[in-house]
Amino acid sequence: MSNKSIELKIENNVAWIYLNRPEVFNSFNREMAFLLQETLDYCAKDTNVRALVITGNGKAFCAGQDLKEVTDPELNPGFRKILEEHYNPIIKKIRSIEKPIIAAVNGVAAGAGANIALACDVVVATESTSFIQAFSKIGLIPDSAGTFFLPRLIGFQKASALMMLGDKVTAQDALQMGMIFKIYPTGLFEEEVMTLASTLAQMPTKAIGLTKRLLNQSMTNNLEQQLALESDLQIEASSSNDYKEGVNAFIEKRKPEFKGN
Repeated sequence: MSNKSIELKIENNVAWIYLNRPEVFNSFNREMAFLLQETLDYCAKDTNVRALVITGNGKAFCAGQDLKEVTDPELNPGFRKILEEHYNPIIKKIRSIEKPIIAAVNGVAAGAGANIALACDVVVATESTSFIQAFSKIGLIPDSAGTFFLPRLIGFQKASALMMLGDKVTAQDALQMGMIFKIYPTGLFEEEVMTLASTLAQMPTKAIGLTKRLLNQSMTNNLEQQLALESDLQIEASSSNDYKEGVNAFIEKRKPEFKGN
């Protein structure tokens, strides 16, 4: 599947989703937002896909919203449509797809681009990557679930300061404050991401998906609710073929061959 603003490549059970407007640092317009949603839906349904990678073509990951669109009186859909039809559905799909999703941040991630990355399950970056909550620079508030995920990742104080000041965060600083998982050398980035994605694609996908569901619910559950959900989902996980394979492999002292069901 390939088109003007989103490219999809599926190899070895990994779906590589490329944001493909490099001439504007992969900033979102209406077409690109809808195409990303369609691509996520496709990957969610394709049983051959057991892990997803979202990355950018060119020098940037994503610079957020294309401001030319919102300042064009003929093209501007309005902020309500942009949020309710573009970004909010993207965030919901990223969190609801019960497969691991990696944000491979290959360059600047600003505004909605930064927050889409932070909504993914695992965020990795190049040494030259930077993250910017750029909204305050133009008189806006953070969207795309930034006010939900960033305080939970790095704490209220740091999130508040970064959102109000709009300071650039280097990859190293993002790693130290717990915003991202790992930094890879720029020259080895694609290779390292491929290894990470392949590892996740070979894991027990059913259990990974249930873990993701638990993490989602932990955002709002109290302790009693979370313990009850863990019990229910552990029963579900223990009925999977991958659980049987994992136990047999452990007993037989061999590497398990998970099928994702």
